[in-house]
Amino acid sequence: MKKIGMSILLIFCLLTATGCAHKTKSVKAEILSSPYSKTEFLMGTVVTVKIFDKGKADVLKPVFKRIEDLADATTVEDKGDSSEIDHVNDQAGIKPVKVSDDIYRMIRIGKKFSERSNGGFDLTIGPLSKLWHIGYSDARKPKQDEIDHVLPLIGYKQMILNDSKHTVFLRDKGMRLDLGAIAKGFITDEVVAVLKKNRVQSAIVDLGGNIYVLGKNASDEKWNVGIQNPFEPRGAIVGKIKETNQSIVTSGIYERFIKVDGKTYHHLLNSFNGYPFMNDIAGVSVITDASTDGDALSTVLFAGGLKGGMRDAKKWGIKAVFVTRDKKVYITPNLKNNFVLTNKAFKLIE
Repeated sequence: MKKIGMSILLIFCLLTATGCAHKTKSVKAEILSSPYSKTEFLMGTVVTVKIFDKGKADVLKPVFKRIEDLADATTVEDKGDSSEIDHVNDQAGIKPVKVSDDIYRMIRIGKKFSERSNGGFDLTIGPLSKLWHIGYSDARKPKQDEIDHVLPLIGYKQMILNDSKHTVFLRDKGMRLDLGAIAKGFITDEVVAVLKKNRVQSAIVDLGGNIYVLGKNASDEKWNVGIQNPFEPRGAIVGKIKETNQSIVTSGIYERFIKVDGKTYHHLLNSFNGYPFMNDIAGVSVITDASTDGDALSTVLFAGGLKGGMRDAKKWGIKAVFVTRDKKVYITPNLKNNFVLTNKAFKLIE
């Protein structure tokens, strides 16, 4: 009787385990050709999220809640309450500031890329970006003595992170963090995490040009993604690629700039000389698994110019498309069978 009871119990456990496994098994969603979509103006840019899974319209609500919370935490000089980054900047040269887990992770990743690029990408560029303020109504070309004054305040090595306490300390008074070159990528990745948590299988996330394509389209094919034309407003393209579960981020001269005495100054600033990078690149698009990485790397590769950027992209195994100022397009070898040039005004250099 005891053996029979044990056998029944064993069979019950196996059946239960099988049933549980069956319940948790991923079920293929019905993918719509017309998505549930929401667009808002956040972080100074247009944010659009499209969900193609039937019956998942409600997921847009937690998605935008996540975007808004992170935007509030990272925005610098926002009207009203100060952000976490404002608090860190206010205490520069005074004391460490404890930040939330999200912001600490973002800063930690940013420091990694600052180290990786030897300062070509630098989270502490805040004093310089505030001086130029490109993208805002009070943007201007600073005087040379103003630039000379803030350059010593830029240096990621003077940013001290405490992993156990999650504190950030800027050693010198006047130092400032600016997460503008990484925040949209980080938030994009967090949106994707919310989508996956809610079992969304097909979606497109667009945070002001930071694109992430999740899953496949209604035809069960990879998404066609356009590569930004850096000489035109957002949406104009030079070519296209097919991708799934990938981030596509572009850094270029097309979006934020000012003109002074007939000369154009874009927003990608060189922390070593205080001026926008002036090299042969008009734009670089980076394709990565994580948008945070793509956001930072697009700046890093842009800073290196075509030669340096292509060298680093190959060394790090990054998929990238470079568009030069003379309208030539260069692609990394790992995109050779994927990229298609669609704009006849440009020439693809094999």
